[in-house]
Amino acid sequence: MSTALVSSFPTDWTAADMQEHLGGIPLDRIRMVPPPGTATEEDVLAVHARTGRLCELVDGTLVEKVMGYRESRFAVVLGHFLETYLDAQPLGSVAGADGMLRLFPGMIRIPDLSFILWERFPDRRLPRQPIPPISPDLAVEVLSEGNTEPEMQRKLHEYFRSGTRLVWYIDPQRRTARTYTAPGQWAEVDENGFLSGGDLLPGFQLRLGDLFDRAEGGR
Repeated sequence: MSTALVSSFPTDWTAADMQEHLGGIPLDRIRMVPPPGTATEEDVLAVHARTGRLCELVDGTLVEKVMGYRESRFAVVLGHFLETYLDAQPLGSVAGADGMLRLFPGMIRIPDLSFILWERFPDRRLPRQPIPPISPDLAVEVLSEGNTEPEMQRKLHEYFRSGTRLVWYIDPQRRTARTYTAPGQWAEVDENGFLSGGDLLPGFQLRLGDLFDRAEGGR
């Protein structure tokens, strides 16, 4: 059964209007079949099964997830550091860039990396459904050229509205990061600064430069 909420867009909208509504993202990320406003969760799964492409579901519209090899590498390395921390403190589960999450009915996001406390899963077990209805406690996005500032601001608000406690935006191009504890509460982290787990991941501290150096081959 469909879990999407079909969206009604103005009948006189152009492709440019739709693009602006979705945060100014490149048009080639917006799938036109099914027509914007009519896509469902089943369409997300069908596209993935048929093409291997990952799509987020935003206002009944399939938006292709942008992640190249470089971004994937940064996410994997950060996942390694988180898993090493969790070896000593098994607080929850880390998922990668194909871990689809239903933040709200009709809203599916795919963080490049996510962490969810075990206590938030029913019976403390991993969900069997491909798109579990749960928000990440930590959401990580590795920025790429296909991302826009309005898109990432929209995601930020959606994450926190759904119950996310911590968001990290990693910018490999500038070798910086932004860490958010709320949409309007953030800190800029340079290479000598640290990604901190705060109250969510007590004691987790990762120097940002170490993440970049490990991901880029120790340069």
